[in-house]
Amino acid sequence: MVSAIMMTLSALYRLPADSAPFSVWATQQNMFMDHIDISQAFVPGELLPGDGHNGKVYISSLRGYDEDPLYVYSLLKPLYSMPSAARAWHTTMSAFLAKEGCATVGFEKSMWTVTIDSARILLGAHIDDFVIACANQQVLDGFRARLLDAFEGAYEGALQHYLGYEVTRDMEKGITYLSQTH
Repeated sequence: MVSAIMMTLSALYRLPADSAPFSVWATQQNMFMDHIDISQAFVPGELLPGDGHNGKVYISSLRGYDEDPLYVYSLLKPLYSMPSAARAWHTTMSAFLAKEGCATVGFEKSMWTVTIDSARILLGAHIDDFVIACANQQVLDGFRARLLDAFEGAYEGALQHYLGYEVTRDMEKGITYLSQTH
């Protein structure tokens, strides 16, 4: 089967490094591609050992609330604006994917693969946006359900838009079009 990927991209915006290879592989393997958006991705993350002082982060009370000298406020989870929040989310997400049997693809730390019931699944992530691809729709549906059980999120359906570009597929012809024309 011949497969092709056609791209029309704006000069102002570059695709993430893993997007084109991911789409090429999914197209060549005639995989279905789904889009998942994880809500509040940084909430399930855990504080990292290097955060704060000896792994503890202390904060003042919120504006408008009186300071009580008898209390010290310690964070249990990273805040969105913390420099390490994205790394904490990636660590939490990677631990879940490792439990599912996923392994990173080469040196790419935001792309994983796993084989379930003889069907290969390919996962790509950009912070809280996931693209999941698999040629077996039932295996894809099961994996997507486990991901959404582990992390609150929304199934956005078959991949049509991702990180500023439009995805159009012709699975019968083995062609995927990536277009970013705005």
